[in-house]
Amino acid sequence: MSSRAPRRRSEGLIDLSSPRHCHVVGVGGPGMSPLALLLKGLGHSVSGSDMKSSSVTEQLTQAGVSVSIGHSAAAVSDADVVVYSTAIPQENVELVAGRRHGIAVRHRSDLLASLCASFESIGVAGTHGKTTTSALLTHILITAGKDPSCVIGADVPGMGIGARAGQSPLFVLESDESDGTLDILPLSHLIVTNVDVDHLDYFGTFEEVQKCFVEAVSRTTGHVVLNIDDTGSSPVVHSVAQRGNVTTFGTSPHADVVVSRVDPTVSGLRVELKVHDVHHALSLPLRGEHNALNAAAAIAMALHLGVSLGDACKAAESFAGVGRRFTERGVFNGATLIDDYAHLPAEIQAALLAARSHPLLTGQLVAVFQPNRFHRIAAMADTYADCFTAADVVVITDVYASGTAVIEGVTGELVVNAVREAHPNAHVVWAPQRHDIVESVGSILQPGDLCISMGCGDIETFPDDLMESVS
Repeated sequence: MSSRAPRRRSEGLIDLSSPRHCHVVGVGGPGMSPLALLLKGLGHSVSGSDMKSSSVTEQLTQAGVSVSIGHSAAAVSDADVVVYSTAIPQENVELVAGRRHGIAVRHRSDLLASLCASFESIGVAGTHGKTTTSALLTHILITAGKDPSCVIGADVPGMGIGARAGQSPLFVLESDESDGTLDILPLSHLIVTNVDVDHLDYFGTFEEVQKCFVEAVSRTTGHVVLNIDDTGSSPVVHSVAQRGNVTTFGTSPHADVVVSRVDPTVSGLRVELKVHDVHHALSLPLRGEHNALNAAAAIAMALHLGVSLGDACKAAESFAGVGRRFTERGVFNGATLIDDYAHLPAEIQAALLAARSHPLLTGQLVAVFQPNRFHRIAAMADTYADCFTAADVVVITDVYASGTAVIEGVTGELVVNAVREAHPNAHVVWAPQRHDIVESVGSILQPGDLCISMGCGDIETFPDDLMESVS
């Protein structure tokens, strides 16, 4: 395989066997807030800083985390460890002060690795479906009385900002490959949902993305759950050919956990599973065939962790989902508004197919998409050409930076052009600014339509903006 950017190296584990004062820089962020909440729940003293207050920082304060707004050297004066994410620049005053005073300064991945070393850790990795699968596995384990701890990168009903401190040795964590976190986690068990093209700014090539997952599986000491259907995962599946302690899932009859049938229902999905010649049906309160596979992955790992098939399926039926995953947000002019985190082509296609099966859709399906990260769109704009085919109308806005530097000439119009070139008859609207989207979509939607807005940036506020436009 070809060379890749230098992989992340651990800055060293932190002994978390006794209470520590952990200071979290950027504590209001989606990856940092659950880590802070978990550390607090495990008995550590936790402080944190962020540039602005938010509902998340308020939740953390209520949980006993000391949150300061703004960054200052004084904030870390009595900390044992200062934790930062990839989004925090190395010249941040709190990181500089921590190092100057000899305080341990660690990337978020090192704190997660330190937690993994202290628990029986179950990582959930893959390009798509990590959040839903890790939240569903956690829900199954809680319902079965296993009482796990967890860190999940989204709001989860019953867990707020996606973390809980349990009393058992089990620890479920969403394991992200994008910045090298997956490279350094000492995992006991691992689920790989799928492997797709993304984060080429870090990996360079898709072969290096695949290599990352192959190596993660090779380092995992316990059980591994893999998607037998996914072509991108084939090197990972082949790498475990001689290994025991592997469970496969998928629609293939050769899988250990077979998704044999998926039917949309008024409330979600009816899924039929076959596990070692045992058939079981469950009603899943999620939409889209991709979520049937996510459920199969979670159930496969739960079985290994001692949950019966019946109990796992029954628990899955009461799962309340996670934030920004096909979330119904309201109604505009008789049209249903749905918000989803989908931002890669396969995710968009899956979300639109799920929308097609929605019982409230009797008119047009309108897709609104906000591309994310300049380097991603520069490298991948053409790959979005075919993922919107299930929609009747496609509205595309400009790129949300997510902290990446602007690249001259890279805009959301690259995605527009890719779709139009591949599908000349498609109804595609270029709406670069938020007011353009509100105006365009507002003029289109009619009773019975369904509008799904997608992306991992600030597009999540679009349904509110649309509904407020007529208030």
